[in-house]
Amino acid sequence: MSKETERKLIPLTQWNEHHPWPPQGGLRFLVFNSKTNGFDKVIRRAGRRVLIDEQAFFQWMDEQNQGGANV
Repeated sequence: MSKETERKLIPLTQWNEHHPWPPQGGLRFLVFNSKTNGFDKVIRRAGRRVLIDEQAFFQWMDEQNQGGANV
């Protein structure tokens, strides 16, 4: 698998070890409201574990900025 197509799934609880923003509480808010804010494209679930697709997160952020929508 090439680096461009490789997915990096980061557990929600470890997100801030890789990225300073958003804080864990902010991520939990986004996950809780994922059906209404479109964040369901970003999360993957493995049992009870919530994983954040890093590439999808930044794509979601770009979409939010283009649309002018507030999260």
